[in-house]
Amino acid sequence: MKQDFNVLPPLPAQDLCAHVFKEKYAAPGETTMLQVQQRVAKALATTPEMEQLFLQTQIDGFIPAGRINSAAGMDRVATMINCFVQPIADTMTGYKDGMPGIMEALAQATETMRRGGGVGYDFSLIRPSGAHVKGTDSTASGPVSYMRVFDRACQTVESAGARRGAQMGVLRCDHPDIEAFIDSKKTPDFKTMGLDEAEERQFMKLLASKPNFGWMVRGAFAQLSQFNISVGVTNEFMDAVISDGDVGRHIKWNWRQSAATGGH
Repeated sequence: MKQDFNVLPPLPAQDLCAHVFKEKYAAPGETTMLQVQQRVAKALATTPEMEQLFLQTQIDGFIPAGRINSAAGMDRVATMINCFVQPIADTMTGYKDGMPGIMEALAQATETMRRGGGVGYDFSLIRPSGAHVKGTDSTASGPVSYMRVFDRACQTVESAGARRGAQMGVLRCDHPDIEAFIDSKKTPDFKTMGLDEAEERQFMKLLASKPNFGWMVRGAFAQLSQFNISVGVTNEFMDAVISDGDVGRHIKWNWRQSAATGGH
């Protein structure tokens, strides 16, 4: 049965929307959303009937994913999938247990970002900072240190369609480096930067007077400016929360056991 919905009136045109449309989605020569919809429908359809149906569906309100709008029918090497998951093993090069090592994973992720895809990683299998590395008789630097390498690569690579790469990093709540992982998104405070109160006021005045300067400062100082981060929570941890049990008892991570079970 057809149902009527109360539809809000369209918002007035905004300069920002026009800029994003032109910069991220429109092909050269395209100036309207209808032109983008026609391009996408033509590129993805296999018959004229399907093309017309898909075009009408878009006109009626369906919006394909951003990568589809920006890549379908375009003369560029790009993906039409928004997000990818990149596995990472606890080894520097080569493969381990069927998963690529850190540098191999970085190369694969860089290629994905170059083609326009966002990449997510679970760094939980990487041994914590200070752990002994038997093969080289050295000390591990921990997952956050490697995330900085991925972060800089993301800053460097421009994705297909004039955008920077996008990344998501995950670390289990029972990993020994979880606090360093959480703190990795923080911009150093003024005391850490060595500023006194007068310099702090001057710096804040500068931040307020220059549009977008604050975001640039954060990107320059934050350890991981190209990452969203999430803490992976185990079932044992959530059971302890629900039962008002000892949460800390479940924040004890055994790297070898985690690696043997695939990090779960």
